[in-house]
Amino acid sequence: MSAPAVKASAQPISKSLPQSAVKPTVQTAPPLKVSSSPKVTAEVTPLVAPAVPPVAKAAASAKAPRAGGRGRASQIVQAVVPLPPPTSRFADRFAPPRPPTRVMNQVMTDAPKPIQKMDPKLANAWKTKAGKELSDAELFAMPEAEYMNDKQLEFFRVRLQTHKDDLLSNAGQTTENLREDTSIVPDPADRATIEEEHALELRTRDRERKLLKKIMQSLTRLDSGDYGFCDETGEPIGLGRLIARPTATLSLEAQQRRELKQKMFGD
Repeated sequence: MSAPAVKASAQPISKSLPQSAVKPTVQTAPPLKVSSSPKVTAEVTPLVAPAVPPVAKAAASAKAPRAGGRGRASQIVQAVVPLPPPTSRFADRFAPPRPPTRVMNQVMTDAPKPIQKMDPKLANAWKTKAGKELSDAELFAMPEAEYMNDKQLEFFRVRLQTHKDDLLSNAGQTTENLREDTSIVPDPADRATIEEEHALELRTRDRERKLLKKIMQSLTRLDSGDYGFCDETGEPIGLGRLIARPTATLSLEAQQRRELKQKMFGD
């Protein structure tokens, strides 16, 4: 009778122990997982917050005065400086002309210039002197009716002939210099300097050769009676231009027109 009693007492003890051990573990596991998830979110949020772009901060700072009231908004509007209007490269070209600012200067420039009185001695010197003895001042003092008379033609003939003789003498001197400098210079630097001087002198003589051709043409015009008059218009060239450039064949206006055509259409 004692053996069955021991078996009956052992079975309920073994069944009750596993049930009590499993149940508390199942109930305590879910609260542990729920408590861990908010910790992760709390740690991530401060890392994302500094990544806000500066544009959003500027917009937030701009919106702040509106919430503060109308007083702050009016102060901000008054502090804004008006920007200048946008400029265009066509604005100055098509803009209306500006009114003159210096009226007194214009009145003074438009005033008639006083007539200069000619010295009677200079004005009558051409009557007693030969053409080659006249000076530039005496030539300018001659009346306009005596333009390109025998005295003036003689004056320019002598000047052109003198200029021609000077050019021919320069050409002869250059030839003599080239003949004398036939010695061989050992130093290459000195030899290069001598060659450069010769090249410069030859270029100068080449320009003088072209000028000599124009002088010969002017002497031919003196013989034919066309000297002193424009080839295109037939008007007088003027004593001032002829004294400055004795080989001129065009008046100042005709020369300017020709240069303008050359710039526009080329040679």
